[in-house]
Amino acid sequence: MKKRLLFSFCLFSFLTINAQQDQASVEDGLFSVNILTPGLEYEYGLTKSTTLDLRLGTGFSYFENSYFGEDFGIYPIFNAQYRYYYNLDKRLDKGKNIRNNSANYIALSGIVQSGKPVIGNLEYNDAYFGVIGPVWGLQRYYDSGFKLDLNLGAGYGFNESGESYLSLLIGFRLGWLLSN
Repeated sequence: MKKRLLFSFCLFSFLTINAQQDQASVEDGLFSVNILTPGLEYEYGLTKSTTLDLRLGTGFSYFENSYFGEDFGIYPIFNAQYRYYYNLDKRLDKGKNIRNNSANYIALSGIVQSGKPVIGNLEYNDAYFGVIGPVWGLQRYYDSGFKLDLNLGAGYGFNESGESYLSLLIGFRLGWLLSN
């Protein structure tokens, strides 16, 4: 089932890419810094409507219950997304900004995170864990260079122990464009 879902997503992306060759195009080589969850991000244009977005940064976890109390942790994280921007032309036709890939997208997202925090004391039993799955997102850049990126989805999670599970994928980033 998981392989079929992944294959269907890739096939859909490929067919859609080929159908939209003569339309608005994504920008290439966007380098930004994220401040909400500190990190660096680079978005590389692959075709007129797809990019590869790579992020090296941090993730945050918080845990609370009546028996153990509360803990938090900030962890190193690597995130890669193959993005398809589906509404570039529609935004352009409405006179909206598409500069720096300011548009909505669907993506295949892969995340690997350490189980050991760099700050905090919420430590996981496994040295690493990851999640891969589809997300829907929106990205906006403003004239000042300010960036807003939100993506939501669900995916297949795994850890060092070989366990697998269903996991939510939630990404919310605020930052600034450093160069393009």
